[in-house]
Amino acid sequence: MRLYLASTSPARLATLRAAGIEPILLSSGVDEEAAVAAAGELTGPEMVLLLARLKAEAVVGRLVDGEPIDGFILGGDSAFELDGVIYGKPHLPEIARERWLAQRGREGQLHSGHWLIDHRSSSVSGPVEKPGGIEGIGGVSTATVRFAASITDAEIDAYIATGEPLEVAGAFTIDSLGGAFISEVRGDPHAVVGLSLALVRDLLLGFDVSWPDLWNREL
Repeated sequence: MRLYLASTSPARLATLRAAGIEPILLSSGVDEEAAVAAAGELTGPEMVLLLARLKAEAVVGRLVDGEPIDGFILGGDSAFELDGVIYGKPHLPEIARERWLAQRGREGQLHSGHWLIDHRSSSVSGPVEKPGGIEGIGGVSTATVRFAASITDAEIDAYIATGEPLEVAGAFTIDSLGGAFISEVRGDPHAVVGLSLALVRDLLLGFDVSWPDLWNREL
């Protein structure tokens, strides 16, 4: 059984591979900023769930190497919340630096949204159209992240100079260069990476599918 990941995130890909799953990557092409603006006021969990759903729905019906999708489509999105303010990707070094100065020695919540669509050719119904999109199920996993108080300005500047924090939610990673600056995680650690294995397993159970059915890699 194949899993189609509507994301090009290296962290999500690495997480699935480490869990025994080799997904098929599909870029959704969703304009995240426009989608959020059109939706109006949203909480952090509401925003990441919306974007995860839009990403999954955007690849429905797409051909892969000339063949229709046959499996499950998974969309994902993440955002970091500090003091009630929701932060996505900073994109610019100066914005990333402002965020790091603000979050140093403090803690916030990393929200990761997931949306799963049954797109199996053997499914009785197949992907079902409904008002506002395609039938699917989703959920949000949240983890609290605390940053070390001892992080120096020089370390922040060096980290930003690598470019890594510019294109990730909250301007940090836990699975790469930014991991040394995180002193504590409470909750699902995979939520911080952007893909909760436990939540995806629960979503699959909603389709009567067992997690081992997706294993297709030798570890």
